[in-house]
Amino acid sequence: MNQTKEKQLNPAQTEAVHHTEGPCLTIAGPGSGKTSVITARVEFLIRSHHVDPSHILVITFTRAAATEMKQRFLEQCGRKTTGVYFGTFHALFFMILRQAYGYQGTDIVQEEKKREILKEIISRFPSLEYEDEADFLSDLVREISLVKNDEIPLEHYYSTTCPEHVFREIFAAYQNALVSQRRLDFDDMMIYCKELLVQRQDILKKWQERFLYLLVDEFQDINKLQYEIVRLLAGKRQNLFIVGDDDQSIYQFRGARPKLMLEFPKDYPDCHKITLDINYRCSKNILEAAGRLIKQNQIRFPKHLKTVKEEGKPVVYQVFSNPKEEQEYVLSMLTSAVKNGSEYRDFAILYRTRLQPRRLAERLMDDRIPFVMKDFLPNIYDHWISRDFLTYFRVAHGSRKRKDILQIINRPNRYIKREYLDEAEISFEDLIELYEEQHQDWMGDRIEEFLEHMAFLERLSPYSGIHFILHGIGYEIYVKEAAKRRKLSEEDLFEIIDEIMDAAKEYPTYEEWLAHIEQYRQELEEQQKKEPSSRSTEENAVTLMTMHSAKGLEFQNVILIDANEEITPHKKSVSEAEIEEERRMFYVAMTRAKQELYIFSVQERFDKELEISRFVKESRRELPEGQKAQQKTLDGKIYSQRILAKPTGSGLKKGDRIVHRRFGEGIVREAEDGKALVVFDRTGQKVALNLEYCLAKGIISVLS
Repeated sequence: MNQTKEKQLNPAQTEAVHHTEGPCLTIAGPGSGKTSVITARVEFLIRSHHVDPSHILVITFTRAAATEMKQRFLEQCGRKTTGVYFGTFHALFFMILRQAYGYQGTDIVQEEKKREILKEIISRFPSLEYEDEADFLSDLVREISLVKNDEIPLEHYYSTTCPEHVFREIFAAYQNALVSQRRLDFDDMMIYCKELLVQRQDILKKWQERFLYLLVDEFQDINKLQYEIVRLLAGKRQNLFIVGDDDQSIYQFRGARPKLMLEFPKDYPDCHKITLDINYRCSKNILEAAGRLIKQNQIRFPKHLKTVKEEGKPVVYQVFSNPKEEQEYVLSMLTSAVKNGSEYRDFAILYRTRLQPRRLAERLMDDRIPFVMKDFLPNIYDHWISRDFLTYFRVAHGSRKRKDILQIINRPNRYIKREYLDEAEISFEDLIELYEEQHQDWMGDRIEEFLEHMAFLERLSPYSGIHFILHGIGYEIYVKEAAKRRKLSEEDLFEIIDEIMDAAKEYPTYEEWLAHIEQYRQELEEQQKKEPSSRSTEENAVTLMTMHSAKGLEFQNVILIDANEEITPHKKSVSEAEIEEERRMFYVAMTRAKQELYIFSVQERFDKELEISRFVKESRRELPEGQKAQQKTLDGKIYSQRILAKPTGSGLKKGDRIVHRRFGEGIVREAEDGKALVVFDRTGQKVALNLEYCLAKGIISVLS
């Protein structure tokens, strides 16, 4: 390795680069130069240790990362070509299978084809119920991948997507389809590769002699099958150099198992352990805040990162009344920063779930602020619940198309027979007459009621109309029944409804709402037409992405929105292991920032009070309850930075009747210290409320 590059390395990096024989665990904190270490070590092995380049294998998780690493190696060495193999796990496994079995690239089943096969299979199950085919197929794909990656015996796997016996039949039919066509999917590559290397010692020996030195990047993201194959290839030489950060393991939902990295020293007791503990990315304030957060995790390698950068600006923590206020502040903040010389590309807005930025994206479009999205943003108006609402409105405004009537006539169930709706245009007069001929006059009454509902709905605004569809027509009951049938979260479905209603508030008429939906659809499609390579900081645009997708990237300034309990950590994360992964995700998000970090929370969303995320409290030096901090002013607007105080007494008592904006009337069953348990008449649902807050915001009113 040349002397100039040698001098640029810190002592820990130099130690990692100079490691030659035997296993080595290199723990690389965020921004610690792990890619430089890997490429420098490859160069060192070739130049100073005289290793044939073709005997070196460098594995990473994405094609883009492998390409970037190869390019950096070539630039670093001043070479035009290299015999070193830089590739992904899947590329490596396919190369092994191709040489053994003669597979071609066309034999690999891509995601679109996989869905096509599954779609044909589920058509064989006429009694199988699901609301949205795309969602159902996505769930099937995820579960099939989980079974394969974790090598779970099919008879011991219990599906959350459909009945167990049905899932097992679908799984078997899917595998039979692949085998009959002599094709394989990406998960099969790992299974077949492991089977080949275990059963054919001659082939294993050949690959062990080909790759004498193995370097694995992002090791914290490895799964069980991948690790087993890597260990087989490393063999008795054990020249296995792994680089990763257990604190950045955030892909358990894809099968990643962080414990594999934590237990590496047990598998290789003689392994050399190095920690890259100097961060070259973040300011001191950002790194210290992130450090305070991640130290709350119990299952991790202990480490203390240092930075070469100055203290920098303090991390900004701010709480807004609601998402709208938060969005207004973000827009004003971006506009003000650009006026003062910054560029849009200097900012990234990160969030926990893909659906979170929907309203913010709409606001950015309205204000003509350029942005790019790395993730696919689901169009909420494509959700089956949205489609039902829009169809109700179309029918109310005169549509009698068979497709529209079929979609909603039994949502909720009115027991109208599909075979009676056999014309392209439906005549309700003829339908009533048909039921009268069958001596089922009561069905005529139901149809008349439906028509009365449509006449009333036609006069309502989108927001009021959706409320009427839910509670007046009874669609709310249908949603609950659908959730039970499909094993969906009822709470998740009602959050979708809340999102739709929140968007509808802005538009006084159905026509204006429809025009907005079409414009939003077109602009969203334009966003998603962009090639992934163009969704980068090279374009002068604000970057929007999930915390998951931000891993491995860095930005001058980062804004984390909606840092609230049930959002981050996500409400589905209940076990300690799940909370620790959520904390790691927040840590990853924080450490993307180089100069400035903003962490925003809201007090309420959809008329529901939210708690500030525990991660905010854990990363701050202190979080005094009840304190109201200095107000922030931007472009003449005032935004309060405040921490919620504990509520005091509300004056309400057990037995009082109230009406809630969302749940309707109910009775207070318990009341103490400003908190109350309320049972609502319509649903029988028990809800815990902060009464003082709800009264102050007008969310509830006292009836007695």
